[in-house]
Amino acid sequence: MGILISIIIGIIAGFLAGKIFRGAGFGLIVNLIVGVVGSVIGGWVFGLLGLAINGILGTIIMSTIGALLLLWIISLFRNV
Repeated sequence: MGILISIIIGIIAGFLAGKIFRGAGFGLIVNLIVGVVGSVIGGWVFGLLGLAINGILGTIIMSTIGALLLLWIISLFRNV
């Protein structure tokens, strides 16, 4: 059950990151995939910084930040 919730949170984070990062233009499906991967990246970055997140809302915020970071990195390579 935990993996399913993580995927759903990642999808929500990808959707939110796609709305926030308007210049990306990657499309809905890619943004959702980026959200799932960004969720993992967000957890890793927050862990490196020593920040602890509790609750679903905190997890969505952390995942969205990770997805935004990933979208930013992808846009750097896309414009090259």
